[in-house]
Amino acid sequence: MISIFKGLENKFITSATIEKNCWVNVFNPERDELDRLAEELSIPPDFLTDPLDIDERARIEIEGKTILIVLRVPKADQHNSEVPYSTLPVGIILANNVIVTVCSSDINIILELFNGKSKSFSFENKSRFILNVFYKTALLYLNYLKDINKRTNEVEKELQKSMKNEELIKLLNIEKSLVFFTTSLKSNELMMERFQRIQTLKLNVDEIDLLDDVIIDNKQAIEMANIYSNILSGMMDAFASVISNNLNIVMKFLTSVTILLMIPTLIASIYGMNVDLPFQHVSHAFFVVMGICLILSIISVLIFLKNKWF
Repeated sequence: MISIFKGLENKFITSATIEKNCWVNVFNPERDELDRLAEELSIPPDFLTDPLDIDERARIEIEGKTILIVLRVPKADQHNSEVPYSTLPVGIILANNVIVTVCSSDINIILELFNGKSKSFSFENKSRFILNVFYKTALLYLNYLKDINKRTNEVEKELQKSMKNEELIKLLNIEKSLVFFTTSLKSNELMMERFQRIQTLKLNVDEIDLLDDVIIDNKQAIEMANIYSNILSGMMDAFASVISNNLNIVMKFLTSVTILLMIPTLIASIYGMNVDLPFQHVSHAFFVVMGICLILSIISVLIFLKNKWF
């Protein structure tokens, strides 16, 4: 699908045709749409198809006067029980005085570009538009990392009560999200550092300051992701040890009970043989044998308690 936006009196409106200084947002496109767009704007076909690859890394590529910037943005998928947060690539293409974004999802919805809070978006100033997308992406990473921390605390409380493998699996899935975030943030950092050195995009003082702020926020997100990942790994190891220790305690208790039950079982088995046995002619032999079993069992319990085998 292709959506076209243009600026009009500090507002953004949709347009039916591609004009100068407009934004063409391409998401989940068909093959014929990409071919038509590549021909109309003279964009290399791989510039339009590469960002649709979910594993595409963040990078900058220049071919003639056309610039491709691939940015990894975070995405929340609350309906996915396996990995609640992931990342996906977004391609930003500058060609023929037009900004083209290519993604498998609508980045206008993901980054909330036109939510009324960002009034500095301008399609005429290409560098400013790109920097605002960078800034929105960094803020979204920070917000999702806070959500991940809250979700981790909730799972930790559940794990303290239940001690089941389901909660450990939830923590493992959250750790996968942190790995995705860390990898994408580091590749974005390398891409932004190269963005500073592009000569064709001349940044003014305000834009240089904004880019520095974006890089700082991106580094902060990397540090937060690393800290949360380390805490999560230590937490998983600790709870795995607790679960294993609880299992050992249960097994030790069951083994002790089995040993204690073996004593009267052994005596009863002996007295079940068809041979001459002690007390077989005594009228109260049954109670004598049961008393012996009880005494031996009590002695065994005292020995187990003294050695803390229960």
